[in-house]
Amino acid sequence: MKRVFDVSLILLSLPVLLPVLVVVGLLVRVKLGSPVLFKQVRPGLAAKPFTLMKFRSMTDARDAQGILLPDAVRLTKFGRFLRSTSLDELPGLWSVLKGDMSLVGPRPLLMDYLPLYSAEQARRHETKPGITGWAQVNGRNAISWEQKFEYDVWYVDNQSLWLDIKIIFLTLKKVFVRDGISAQGEATMPAFRGTQK
Repeated sequence: MKRVFDVSLILLSLPVLLPVLVVVGLLVRVKLGSPVLFKQVRPGLAAKPFTLMKFRSMTDARDAQGILLPDAVRLTKFGRFLRSTSLDELPGLWSVLKGDMSLVGPRPLLMDYLPLYSAEQARRHETKPGITGWAQVNGRNAISWEQKFEYDVWYVDNQSLWLDIKIIFLTLKKVFVRDGISAQGEATMPAFRGTQK
C-alpha cells in the first residue's frame, strides 16, 4: 500500500513537478554550473547502498591544496534558498519511483555513519529511507543527532499510511515557514561522530 501511495502521489503531481524540475535545473546550471545534480551513495533499506540525487547547492571551491572548502563557505545564497525550500530534494523522487526510497521514512545519511550507530539507532534501516520523515517535521536539523535517531526509530515502529499523510502535510507546512533548516552555527548539521556513552 505504501508503494502504491508513493508512486500514485508522484504521478498525480507530475504536471506541477515537471516545470519546477526544469526551471530549478536551469537555474542551478546558470548559477552553479555543471553538473546540475549532486550524486552520492547512501544506505537504504537494510543499509543496502543506492545512489541518491539532489540538485547541487554548493560550489566546488577548493583551497590551495585542492581540498574542498567547508560547506558553509561553498553554500551560496541560491543554494541556501534551494535547501530552505527543499527544492534541492526534488530529484530524489526518481529514487522513490525506482523503489530505493519512499516519500516518507528516515532520511538516508552517509555510508560513513553506519559503523557509528548503536544497535537501536541502526534500526532506522528497517524501512526504506524517505524524502521526508518524522524527524524532519519534529525539528529537522535544529535537533540533536540522538533526538533525530529516536524519531526515526519511532517512525519504524509506528509507520502507517495515515502517519505518512500527516508527515507529508506537516512537511509542506515546515517548508512554507522554513523551520529547522540548520543547526545553530552550521550550514546544515555537524557531522555525526557517534553517540557518547
